[in-house]
Amino acid sequence: MHAKRRVERVVVLALEGVYPFELGIPSRIFGAADGHYEVLTCSVDGLPVRSNADFTIGVEHGPEILATADTVVVASMAQPHIPVELPTEVAAALALIRPDARVVSICTAAFVLAAAGLLEGRRATTHWQVTDAFRRLHPDVDLDPDVLFVHDGRILTSAGAASGVDVCLHIVRTDHGSELANAVARRCVVPPFRDGGQAQYIEQPVPQSGAASTAATRAWALERLDEPLALTDLAAHARMSLRTFARRFHDEVGLSPGRWLIQQRVARARHLLESSDLSVDQIAGEVGFATGASLRQHLHAAIGVSPQTYRRTFQAAR
Repeated sequence: MHAKRRVERVVVLALEGVYPFELGIPSRIFGAADGHYEVLTCSVDGLPVRSNADFTIGVEHGPEILATADTVVVASMAQPHIPVELPTEVAAALALIRPDARVVSICTAAFVLAAAGLLEGRRATTHWQVTDAFRRLHPDVDLDPDVLFVHDGRILTSAGAASGVDVCLHIVRTDHGSELANAVARRCVVPPFRDGGQAQYIEQPVPQSGAASTAATRAWALERLDEPLALTDLAAHARMSLRTFARRFHDEVGLSPGRWLIQQRVARARHLLESSDLSVDQIAGEVGFATGASLRQHLHAAIGVSPQTYRRTFQAAR
């Protein structure tokens, strides 16, 4: 007789000025994860919440539901509603969260977590447009404005809008593996993993008409991760000089070509560790790392565990 599967409870907190799109992300992503999650939405007083759009949002629950959450997601709010200090009712609501619960912010909600003291001494991110204000208010936080999300222990912070999708998919991937996360992404018609960081979305001068993109070369490289791809190979495929290719690649992706290749190889290795019985050395060869030791080094740098530990975790989950 099979043990009953545990369902993770995700509680989403809606604050004044909430963005409706971001508020709906957890329900959409976790709701597509084959019943592994239950998503509930609350406000600090159980009353309807004014959104930043021309409508008010009714919620089914008050703050007491936060005490039952395995994961709490604080949805982002428009800039006029970003708190410098936490209102009493918001502080009281956040105090109900269990010490072992996972806490997630989408976009500007990082200000809420920081004001509550949850980000002190931690690495975090938020929308690139408000990073200067964040640093002024919260110098005790190690802010990284270049990434789409940060996972630091039980606290996760994400950048603007659609980065809420990225961080929720990351949670599904962390909890249940790439196979389920990829299935959720397909159901929601979103990429399972986005390249690079926020740099690619920061306002840049308009490129010259007809300027070539590196997208085709990235697709070409993804089909050849097992090969020793050098910057010269990538630039030659894109028919650009080394300097032009490196600059354009970074502008489009937010990473150098070398860092991007490592990121893709680690992502492919994680999938093979979850879904195959190949040895670590075989997987290293499949994804373009010279040795199993190189794979171990890069995987540990990316997620802090060895290939064997990672494989055991997801095999146990299956």
